[in-house]
Amino acid sequence: MIKDKKYWEKFERNLYGKTKADYRTNLKIFEELLAYAKSVGKFPPEDRLEGIEADIRIAKILNNGK
Repeated sequence: MIKDKKYWEKFERNLYGKTKADYRTNLKIFEELLAYAKSVGKFPPEDRLEGIEADIRIAKILNNGK
């Protein structure tokens, strides 16, 4: 649990400022996570539309502000 929010925000700003995005590394991580999800049978989901209503509701809120 984060007890000192200001300290944590300062830490994050410093970390993000020093860390550069690396496309190849990020792609490798993504591919490994995808392979793992497939190996344990969690991807693709059995019901591809499961949770779509919540996703649509969130998208509407984020895009329209309502």
